[in-house]
Amino acid sequence: MEVIPAIDLLGGRVVRLLRGDYQRATVYAHDPVALAQTMREAGVTRLHVVDLDAARDPAAGNRDLVARLAGLPGLAVEVGGGIRDRAAAARWFDLGVRLVILGTLAAEQPEAAIAIAEEWPRRVLVGLDVRGTTVATRGWLTEGGDGPLALLRRFAGAPLGGVVHTRIERDGTLEGIDAGGLAEVVAASPHPVIASGGVAGLADVEAARAAGAAGVIVGKAYYEGRLDLSAAIALASAGEG
Repeated sequence: MEVIPAIDLLGGRVVRLLRGDYQRATVYAHDPVALAQTMREAGVTRLHVVDLDAARDPAAGNRDLVARLAGLPGLAVEVGGGIRDRAAAARWFDLGVRLVILGTLAAEQPEAAIAIAEEWPRRVLVGLDVRGTTVATRGWLTEGGDGPLALLRRFAGAPLGGVVHTRIERDGTLEGIDAGGLAEVVAASPHPVIASGGVAGLADVEAARAAGAAGVIVGKAYYEGRLDLSAAIALASAGEG
């Protein structure tokens, strides 16, 4: 299982939102590139980057900054936030991003998202951002439509790189992951599932692994000194091979 630190960008700074609320943002770093280099030195090989500005307004965003992150050697960058058509996905791939996350597009126009996945096999992640029993979209500001398992079924035959399952109610709370909900998604998905939301420490890394996740995204626990990345990586990879 991979340990994937989150770098959420708002106005060029690294922040964490509480349950996706833009009015409850805590700033943790003013130099995202230096932070990513520190993470790489701890053994990280993959970054989860969310452009929160673009999630609210696709015309805005931190494109140059994400491109710098994608250009760092030894780090694979997955990026989400405001990627709502083929052209937006293509721009990120041209800038060196390894994977793109489609959330709103996947929920609202699944056939368009599948077409992107077919053009770039294994390089598209579906963002399954769940609040209650529904999938949230547009920067988590709206919700409705298919439930998470119904949305998963729509993508069963698509050549995805995986699914990012986020429990919005737990995101940024340090309350622990929703292990039961995660296990349900893992069982229903033919694609690798990455767990996100609520990680508080090493126990949650182990719980994600036990639930069958292919990866776990860590954010606030790292930023507040509750989780050591090197220790988390060692725990996640224990027993491999």
